[in-house]
Amino acid sequence: MNAHIETRQIPLCVDLDGTLLAADTLWEGAAIIVLRNPLMLFPMLMWLSQGKARLKHEVALRSGRMAADWPYRQAVLARLAAEKAQGRDIVLVTGAAPSVAREVEAHIGLFSSIMHSSEALNLTSSRKRDALVERFGEGGFDYMGNSRDDIAVFEASRRAIVVAPDAAAEKWRRSHDAEKLDTGKVSMLAPLKSIRVHQWAKNVLIGVPMILNHEVLHLDALVSVAIAFFAFSFLASAVYVINDLSDLANDRRHAKKRNRPLASGQMSVPTALVLVVCLTLASVSLTFLLPWKFAGVLAFYACATTAYTFVLKRKLLVDVFTLAGLYTTRIVAGAAATGTELSFWLVSFAIFFFLSLALVKRYVELHEFDNKDGGAVPGRGYLAVDFEMVGQAGVASAFTSALVLALYVHSKELQEMYTTPWALWPLCPLVLYMLLRIWMLARRGMLHEDPVVFIMRDWRSQLTMLIGALLILFGAVGPQ
Repeated sequence: MNAHIETRQIPLCVDLDGTLLAADTLWEGAAIIVLRNPLMLFPMLMWLSQGKARLKHEVALRSGRMAADWPYRQAVLARLAAEKAQGRDIVLVTGAAPSVAREVEAHIGLFSSIMHSSEALNLTSSRKRDALVERFGEGGFDYMGNSRDDIAVFEASRRAIVVAPDAAAEKWRRSHDAEKLDTGKVSMLAPLKSIRVHQWAKNVLIGVPMILNHEVLHLDALVSVAIAFFAFSFLASAVYVINDLSDLANDRRHAKKRNRPLASGQMSVPTALVLVVCLTLASVSLTFLLPWKFAGVLAFYACATTAYTFVLKRKLLVDVFTLAGLYTTRIVAGAAATGTELSFWLVSFAIFFFLSLALVKRYVELHEFDNKDGGAVPGRGYLAVDFEMVGQAGVASAFTSALVLALYVHSKELQEMYTTPWALWPLCPLVLYMLLRIWMLARRGMLHEDPVVFIMRDWRSQLTMLIGALLILFGAVGPQ
């Protein structure tokens, strides 16, 4: 009984970054600021030269992050709430800037008091230990932390509770047999998940010009397409990670996107930045093995997809036209990689085909957006009331793509390229079947992923594409 009373009288002090939060407020705030304006990197370096405390203060003022934006560890919150219910004082002790600490305090509502950095003092490691010892005395507090910087505080506490530890903190915990709070399993595959390898399926479009130009059996063309595929895939993955960094607040409010590695805190911002650099370097290195025109197309794709990430995806209709253009760019890149002449008909068909798929992607988002008042969709330029209009435009684009294909089948160019051109006419209803089925699934609320990825995974779509490929083959080599 006396031991229980003694424990109740000892405050439980908890760290913020990496402990209460599955994120680092400084790294995340700094990344957001630089992504908004890359030129801010220079004043940030100047603030850092004046001390980390000054950097934290300036970043907190400019990041625009609110307390509700951070990913809180539910296991830690539950432990703190249980301890407070037993009558213990809960103290937030963080190296974060004052504004961050105060907003978290107000948002959580569990803390008896807070201790934080100032513009002149970075309250971490030995400085945090000294401040706690001065206030509560040696061994006069329990401490919950996660990192190498917290080891000095662990040593001065009565009892250490280690949360999601880094390597140094875990080594200390094992040697001192300290308590480890279970916060759930963290996947070691988080970086792999963040680059979205399944999205690489889109880049098979690079091989379309080679196939339609009947160069499938040419080894040099196959090698070029393979290199181009990975160059595009690596660059696209780098952009996915950057997009996740720039859209963290919106992702954390989304029912599904909140589970992404960065949004959930399973992957840190420094890891994400290293990943972006490595993927970009790998992509650029591969371009040296291909014609210079491919490098030009890849550079255009990089600029366009970056513009989409930071600006265009929030613009009404501009976003879907950009997406359609980015899909079509993959076909253009395939032609540049193999030196294949690009058909006007192929580009025209691709624009309308992918515009329909881009619209269905936005349609699904609007369908899942639960707002009966017709309000704005977070991070997009659409209102909930745009739902039907987007659907009508997408279905119209589907029919237009089939019309362009029909005109191509009847064109002089195709008549000269194929020995049995009439065999290609069934491609028109096949394209319509594929697109309209996707639209019907979307209308029923049964389409939950990127439509291009869906096509690559769906056996009916795969069968449709196989039949189309056989028709093209028969048209090329069949009897006249």
